[in-house]
Amino acid sequence: MTIQDFDVVLAAAQEGSAWAWENLVSELGPRLVGFFRVRGVTDPDGLAGDVFADIAANISNFEGSESGFISWVFVIAYRRMTDEWRRRNRRPDEIPSGLDSDPAGTAPSAEDVAMETFAGIEAAKMLEVLTDAQRDVINLRVVAGLTLEETAQVVGKPVGAVKALQRRGVAALRREISRRGVSP
Repeated sequence: MTIQDFDVVLAAAQEGSAWAWENLVSELGPRLVGFFRVRGVTDPDGLAGDVFADIAANISNFEGSESGFISWVFVIAYRRMTDEWRRRNRRPDEIPSGLDSDPAGTAPSAEDVAMETFAGIEAAKMLEVLTDAQRDVINLRVVAGLTLEETAQVVGKPVGAVKALQRRGVAALRREISRRGVSP
């Protein structure tokens, strides 16, 4: 997935253009939320918002390609996620955000909640067979859609190590699917 006319969008976002920010949020927001959701973040939408706040505060200093930008965004996301885990471990009894009522006064249907919850639980169970490093690599490659090079930059490992983690992670998932008798 690429951001169309990246250089133009970046320059406009650096100048504070609303249309450029809408473009960045629409392209990167779902990828960030998916990345956080797979990793068990309590409030993936809120954390994605925090990442965009960090981006807004620092985008004027960014210079580079689209690939570099995406890596930069996910490095911020990865660090934010790590900070949340540390915070959660310090205060495990804290009520997760997002449990209060919907500000618009509407709630999703029970069927939507059940399907999303079931899918999330099943995906999380499948991913439990992976190491944390394998889970991060698979999540960044599949959910966030990052390249090997971008993933390597985010996790701070050489591309060869990322390839090995991905290969081992996929093999472990195949074994788990076979063990459970799930058809791919």
